[in-house]
Amino acid sequence: MDITFLFLLLLIFAAVLLLVWGVYVGWSTHRDPEAERVARRLRGVIGGETKATDVTIVKERRLSANPDVHLMLRRLPGTAALDRMLLQAGAGYMVARLLCLCAGGFLLGLVLAFMLHLPGFAVLLTAVGMGVAPLLHLARSKAARMAKFERQLPEALDMMSRAMRAGHAFPTALKLVGDEVGAPLGEEFKAAFDEVNFGVAMGDALNNLAQRVPSMDLQYFVVAVLIQRETGGNLTELLTSISAIIRDRHKLLGQVRVLSAEGRMSAWILCLLPFGAGGMMYLANPETMGVLVTDPTGRKMLYGAAVMMAAGVLAIRKLIRLRV
Repeated sequence: MDITFLFLLLLIFAAVLLLVWGVYVGWSTHRDPEAERVARRLRGVIGGETKATDVTIVKERRLSANPDVHLMLRRLPGTAALDRMLLQAGAGYMVARLLCLCAGGFLLGLVLAFMLHLPGFAVLLTAVGMGVAPLLHLARSKAARMAKFERQLPEALDMMSRAMRAGHAFPTALKLVGDEVGAPLGEEFKAAFDEVNFGVAMGDALNNLAQRVPSMDLQYFVVAVLIQRETGGNLTELLTSISAIIRDRHKLLGQVRVLSAEGRMSAWILCLLPFGAGGMMYLANPETMGVLVTDPTGRKMLYGAAVMMAAGVLAIRKLIRLRV
């Protein structure tokens, strides 16, 4: 294999990986205007942006076990976002390992594509797809962890409300939730209590909690608590009201998912049907299906079909993903 060609493919992979990551970060940041509005209000209540290094008691997370690699990764753009994503997904490894997995997937995709004698564009597409697979898996893990956090939040708020009615202070209620509720919510609330216990201001600790957990429901809770600490009021009733609102929201979201189940099933069927039909036709008559790979016109038809399928999936996804 030509070394220059391989080096060019590696550069293209790095460029595409950074592009995909930049698009994902931008999309995840601006996809929910309501969450961004709450975040702006949270920053306004706390009093501007606060540097994590000024208030945190947590040891700085390392990007690699090797000090030299750690320093090199710190200079690269996007590694901090990757590390935050690893933290939010509950992954037990570092950024260096994630990048190694992406590079290994890219090389494995190259080898498989050359073994299958795929054309040039398909080689690059296969390699990039397998290289990005660890990031997609990490994004799914993060989404699953955040969904579990939001399911635990109403019960945790009710527990805090009952504890405060019994005479406990707000930091003690945080500790109670951290001790009694399982991961991931218990771990995050316990970290917030530890910060308060070691001298971090309550506003800064709650701000750190909201930054670690990108949940709109949690941001509502943090904003409400900080406003109540400034203006006064009955915090126990406030926590009970927030818990009821979150439960009603989740109930409505469940109803929306039930009503959109037919659309999701249609999307799966429409996506898998061409591959299933193509596989059956290849088993019945390989020569007929082989024309789609060997003939230039057949490859153009495959590329056109892939583009139309991707457009159809995006359109169906836009129709069935309703935000509550």
